[in-house]
Amino acid sequence: MSKVYFTDMRTKPGRNLLDKLETLIKKAGIEQIDFKDKFTAIKIHFGEPGNLAYIRANYAAKLAKFLLAKQAKPFLTDSNTLYQGRRSNAIDHIESAFENGFNPVAVPCPVIIADGLKAIDYKEIPIDLKYCKTAKIGAAIAEADVIISMNHFKGHEQAGFGGVLKNLGMGSASRPGKLELHSSSKPIIETAECTSCGQCVKNCASDAIHLNADKKAEIDYEKCVGCGQCVAVCQFEAAQPVWDNSADIMNYKIAEYTVAVLKDKPNFHINFIMDVSPNCDCWNCNDTAIVPNIGIAASFDPVALDKACADMVTQAAANLNTVLNVHKHGELQDVDKFKMIHPNTDWKAGLKYAEEIGLGTVDYELVKV
Repeated sequence: MSKVYFTDMRTKPGRNLLDKLETLIKKAGIEQIDFKDKFTAIKIHFGEPGNLAYIRANYAAKLAKFLLAKQAKPFLTDSNTLYQGRRSNAIDHIESAFENGFNPVAVPCPVIIADGLKAIDYKEIPIDLKYCKTAKIGAAIAEADVIISMNHFKGHEQAGFGGVLKNLGMGSASRPGKLELHSSSKPIIETAECTSCGQCVKNCASDAIHLNADKKAEIDYEKCVGCGQCVAVCQFEAAQPVWDNSADIMNYKIAEYTVAVLKDKPNFHINFIMDVSPNCDCWNCNDTAIVPNIGIAASFDPVALDKACADMVTQAAANLNTVLNVHKHGELQDVDKFKMIHPNTDWKAGLKYAEEIGLGTVDYELVKV
């Protein structure tokens, strides 16, 4: 049984939430890690601009200052997105991070986009598991000495919820890795959407795309390696991933990628159970939080931490005027709200598989701080 340490949102003069965060991580044992001169990746989601539910930069600043006092070399990091948006390349991603408060004025450490300028700078880490033999992890995360995850705990339209595993497994993957996680096949071209601009042809490193006789993009699957670069550069949504219909399999792959991220590295994890929006922070908006703010939890065990937080959301009464529709269904205390919002997902199966492959245990002891 793993220990999960938890502190609620109550404060008083002289003891604010930032103070409580530092007390929490110390009680949870973060100081057991040797940080001296270690490149320490703080894996975080910077939030798509327009979304206001992401973790506040103040918390990242508190953690960075703590790590600097331990003589670590911390940096904030995330990988670029597979879809088009303001975080699909390193320049726009860093600008988005700065806009949302993760900048040198507020946080005393660098922002490094893990998979580089065009989302194809990655390391293949051998894991030899059921669904993935190797994992394509953003280079900056793969090369870090220590992994610390700061995770906004909320709903997710494909994984059920987003916590440690989603932030690390999906969030650390390069674009080719994200394509592998989301899809069981290589990209396709939606011919009706193709404008013959040729950007996919110019940017295909495998020379696998050409314009056919009708001046439409066409993929040579003998040459295509499934890197997803065509998806990234297409401004007209003609190049598309083929989404895997099985949410369970995606969760299993996410767990396997998390194994790769944490392989042979000291690691520690913090979940912020606040502003629990029904969907991912990748959207440029956030719907009303489904439950009141609950608190912050931390553990060395990513599986136990996610399970404990999911249980706390389940046990909480739902907020009014949310996607859960309390007026129709009642207060929804002790109801699996993530399953209710996203009925085609099964987060429990994902955690069970994570336990099976050795990431941690779903059995936990909640220690209140």
